[in-house]
Amino acid sequence: MTPSQIDRLIAGFKGFKATYYEQRPERFQSLIERGQNPKTLVIACSDSRADPAILTNAEPGELFVIRNVANLVPPYQPDGKVLGTSSAIEFAVRDLAVRHIVVLGHSNCGGIDALQRVARGEEPEREFLANWVSIACKAPGCQGTGDNSADQIGRDAIVISLNNLKSFPWLAELHAKKELSLHGWWFDMNQGALWAYNEFKGSFEVLA
Repeated sequence: MTPSQIDRLIAGFKGFKATYYEQRPERFQSLIERGQNPKTLVIACSDSRADPAILTNAEPGELFVIRNVANLVPPYQPDGKVLGTSSAIEFAVRDLAVRHIVVLGHSNCGGIDALQRVARGEEPEREFLANWVSIACKAPGCQGTGDNSADQIGRDAIVISLNNLKSFPWLAELHAKKELSLHGWWFDMNQGALWAYNEFKGSFEVLA
């Protein structure tokens, strides 16, 4: 990162500080005194172009966010291994008591591109990437039984992650009681559109 980029980040922080510590100090003072109480967990991609707080115009403290390559959720597997995404999901659901979980994917995703290459037998020359994206290897397009376009595989990966969320027993219990809602969203950055998964139709529809 060049010095000019660092300067841009510092200037951005100064703007944030002016807004939330000088002009509107009550917002952060409340968050400090009462702690965070977000109602929504967003599981998003690490891609710099798809920041969930920016896309939703969220206020500080409004979202609990997990970001990883291709916004994937691994299946429930309490095997003692280091599992960052699963531990964050557990904290959001069991400690923060979020009431909504949004799996937020997007077009032009490098992680989905890597998944396509893995499906074709082209192992990426990386130490961790292939194993991680294989979480979504059951996408029909990766199995040769459906649309193998990157956009469709990205949307299918969201559905796989939604199903993996239901494999967490304490999460599935809350979902069954309708105390926790699951949402699958896909951001088309080419068109500036937000799509949502309709579980009853088994397809994505334009939301906004």
